[in-house]
Formats: sequence, structure tokens, C-alpha cells
Amino acid sequence: MSQEIVDAIKLLEREKGIDAETLMTALEDALLSAYKKSPGSAKYARVELDRESGDFRVFELLVPEDLEDELLDEVYEAESTIDPETGERRVIEEPDISPEKLAEHRDKIPERDVTPENFGRIAAQTAKQVIYQRIREAERTMMYDEYHDRVGELITGIVQQTDHRYTLVQLRERVEALLPKSEQVPRERYEHGARIKAVITDVSAESKGPSIVVSRRNPELIRKLFELEVPEVADGLVEIQNVAREPGFRSKIAVVSHADGVDPVGACVGPRGSRVRMVVSELRGEKIDIIPFNEEPARFVAKALAPARVREVLVDDENQQATVIVPDDQLSLAIGREGQNARLAARLTGWRIDIRSESDFAEEDAGEIEGEEEESAGRCHAILSNGRLCPNAALPGSRFCGLPAHQELTATGSDYVDPAMAERAAAGEELDMTGEAELVPDHNPDAVDASEEAVGAIPDENDIEAETIEEAVEDVPVADADAEELADAQAEAESDIAVEQPEHQDQPATAAAEAELEAAEDLAGDEFSGEDDN
Repeated sequence: MSQEIVDAIKLLEREKGIDAETLMTALEDALLSAYKKSPGSAKYARVELDRESGDFRVFELLVPEDLEDELLDEVYEAESTIDPETGERRVIEEPDISPEKLAEHRDKIPERDVTPENFGRIAAQTAKQVIYQRIREAERTMMYDEYHDRVGELITGIVQQTDHRYTLVQLRERVEALLPKSEQVPRERYEHGARIKAVITDVSAESKGPSIVVSRRNPELIRKLFELEVPEVADGLVEIQNVAREPGFRSKIAVVSHADGVDPVGACVGPRGSRVRMVVSELRGEKIDIIPFNEEPARFVAKALAPARVREVLVDDENQQATVIVPDDQLSLAIGREGQNARLAARLTGWRIDIRSESDFAEEDAGEIEGEEEESAGRCHAILSNGRLCPNAALPGSRFCGLPAHQELTATGSDYVDPAMAERAAAGEELDMTGEAELVPDHNPDAVDASEEAVGAIPDENDIEAETIEEAVEDVPVADADAEELADAQAEAESDIAVEQPEHQDQPATAAAEAELEAAEDLAGDEFSGEDDN
């Protein structure tokens, strides 16, 4: 039986990688513990196991009294403590001298063989228990050493067991990982025997063995899946800067290229979308938006709101906030279902994003301008070229601030700093409050008024004449076929008259329009006369 134990230990050393000497020492400790539990055992003893034959002997240690007292005093001093409440020393009732202490003084301690006759059966049972225990401990140690450096790594496992609390995933033989409910995707179902991919999030050493926790919700899963499917990402030519994810619904990734001629978005999408399709398939249909990274926050925020189209982005660098203006028909798309698209864009960019429609933003902007006008008491009333009030305070007894250009407005009777805007406002034209409209270059008020009167006189006469023709035509019944031709002629005549004449156009151009109108009228008269004859 002894030789069988030695052979088993050597086999474990080859197959499991467990040190044979470690097993031998553990077996000696277990045999000593078993001997002390037997009746009539010696107070101090040791077990010696032959490394070649497997024979074991039990030796009683005859410790001299003076040496025993000395060793007990050392144990007493080392293990005794002071009660913090009373300040008294807590006395150890039965101090025990450890085998290690006795081994240090082996040359002073005589021994005698006290091996029990039936110790072979006890040794066999003890050896079996010790070997099994050491095997389990060694496997746990090797498992921990293998996986504790692999946190964040993508692994593939097979679902073994699923309930409402967790799912067990087998990584390899005798190695299982825990997929907690908190790390599962709500819409996913894990069937027994299904193969899944996950990311290792935690490896901890516990008394029952190392615990390996994996996740299907972690954003790192998307990064690792793209590294697996896209060679450019694995080689470092394309880098995934950031990942924003709502597991099971939608994800956004920001990618950037570190090599000339490599399109980061195209590399991740793949030929006909084959690469991103593989990632979406592994994520059970989760949508993925691939966004090109940009150093400019405004462009990056605009791209991050895809698939919505963005009209303008106003950036506040100090507060890390961006106001995004989108067309009215793109507002719901930019916000997304329950704010999902905007929320993911904010996580991806790291900016607070405020989305406004064009109409709402225009109304708020107009309201701010009106509010500025209402609160303009004590402020300068000068209207700048961008259509806003001057932010300076007015001088006492004056409507304007101390700027010379603004003080000169007192003599002109106008609040507009730009003469062209003042002339257009006087003419009743609608001003572009952004300041980007094309203004009249001539700043002579008299010349502008004269030209506007000359141009405005012509459309008034033509409008009257056109109204007269329209009334005459409406009074006469017309057949359906002829009515279409008459309507075309009338629309053509009216369009020629309604065209606004530029200031530099000569009078003959107006005469030509009148001639075309008269021709259209004659044509209408001929049609009417022909219909009456019939």
C-alpha cells in the first residue's frame, strides 16, 4: 500500500504539475494529525515518510523539561494578548509547541519509535483524503494563475446551467465562469449547450476556489469583437477611441485611422457590411453606429448624432456643453426613442448635448431679442449690424452709449448703426437679423428713396391692369379645353408683370411686358369670340 501511495504521488506530479515533495510533506502532516487522535498517543511526535519506498514511521519526541518550559514560555509570550478593557494579560490555557519549533531543537530531543500496529489502514485513508485535497487546491491555484491576468479578455464558453440568478458557462474542462443576472442582456436567452462570447470582468481567489465572472453587458465586449473581426483594428491601424452602449438595443463606437489611406469606418463595416454583420449577429441583433472620430468637438458631436442630420452645433468649451440645431423633421430622430440616440451621443463624446429644432431655436432667439429690447432701459439703443442691441450702458440723458458711432445716431434719428439696414428698414423691407443679407451698397438716402419710388410705381400699375384682366376673364364662361390654354396665357402674362424690376432696368423692358399682356388679352378675346360663334 505504501508503494502505491508513492506511485500515485509521482503520477500526479507528471499529470497535474503538483510538486511531489509538497504532497509528501502534506501527507506527513495529515498522518501526524491522525496519530494524535488515536488513543494513547504521545504528546509530542513526528511522522517520517520514506520518499522511495513509501514506508512511514511514527517517532515520539522525549522533550526535556527545561527545554519544554523554555519553548512554552516563548509560545506564551508570542500568543498571549492584553485585554484592552481591563489591561490584563489573557492567559493561554493549553499552549502547544508547534512541530516547527521542535524541529529546530531536534539534536537536543531524543526519539523512540511508537508506530501503531494498525496505522497502515489509518495511513491509507488519510493519504487518500490528503491527495484529493491537495489536488483540488493545486487545480484552484493553477486556475487562478491562468485567469487572474486575463481580465478584459474575450472568451468563448458553453452554457451549462441557467436560472433566474445566474448562468454557468464552461470555459474548459473543470473550469466554469459565472455570468450573473446583472451582467446579462435583458433580451438574450441562454439555452443549454449554446456557445457564447463574453468578457472576463473579475477573477478572485476564494476559499472554495477562484471565482471567474464574465459579462455580456460590458462595452469592452464590442471592442473585443471588432478586434476579432477587423484585422485593421487588431493590427492597430484603426483604433476604437470610445464605446457607448445600451445593451441589447444600440451602440455607438468612435473610430480613428492611424494609417494613410485607411478608412476607419469602411474597415469596420467591411465588404458589403460583412464584418459589422458578424458583430451584430454575436450581439443578437443589437444595432451599431460607427462614427468617425474628430478632434473638433462640433463636428464630432454632429457625427455622433447619426443617423440624424444636423444643421448647426454651438459649442461651449468651458462647460463642455453643445447645443445642436436640427431640422424640424429630424428632431425625433436625433433624440431617439426615449432619448436613446442623444444619450449614447453624450456618452460617446463626453459632452452634454442639448438638441433644438430650427423653429424652436428661432422662436427662442427672437424672444431673447425682444427680451433684450424690453430690458433695454439704461442700455444703449443702437442696433448693430447683426440685428442685436448694443450691450453697453447708455450715457446719462442719452439713448446711446459713449461710442462715437453710436452718439452720431442721435442726429440721424435712427437706431441702426449700419446705414444700409436703416434704409431698408425705412423702406419696409424684411431685415436678415443674422447680418448675412446682401445690403444696398449706395448709402445716399435720397438716391435710394428715388430709385425705390421709380421701381415701386411700375408694379402698382401692372397689378391694377392684371386685376382688371382677371376680373374680365372670370366673367366670361369658357370651355374646359380652351380654359387650360387661357389659364396658361394668363399665368405667363402675370408672371412677366410680377417680376420685380431691378433699379438699373430701363423703361422699354416694362413696355415689352405690357405688349405681351396686350397680346394675351387679344388672344383671350379671340377665344371668346370663337366660342360665341359656335
